[in-house]
Amino acid sequence: MTNQQILQGNWNEIKGKLREKWGQLTDDDFQQIRGDAEQLIGVIQRKTGEAREAIEEYLQEISGGAASAAATVRDYAQHASDQVHAGYDQAERFVRDRPGESLLVCFGVGLITGVVIALSLRSR
Repeated sequence: MTNQQILQGNWNEIKGKLREKWGQLTDDDFQQIRGDAEQLIGVIQRKTGEAREAIEEYLQEISGGAASAAATVRDYAQHASDQVHAGYDQAERFVRDRPGESLLVCFGVGLITGVVIALSLRSR
């Protein structure tokens, strides 16, 4: 049976896929269902004549795909977070190892930023 939380959590995506497969489903049907798996199966059976097992199998397929997509997004987010932390650590080591150079870089960036802001305010 389809996990109720997965069904409710990915309801908009699942509704789109259900409409693609069973075009007979209306907005009123989806309002009536409101993410309830048992009601969903009942409405699809009544509207399409599809067997319960086939409906459950399709729901498992599409809700599993949504769950795996969410896991992929989490993996990418974790990877991005790891990259940010690694860059921060690298910058921290650079500042610790070369404080004079770091100070000069900061002064230069500040000077350039100040000049750019002054020029942009002057042109107004």
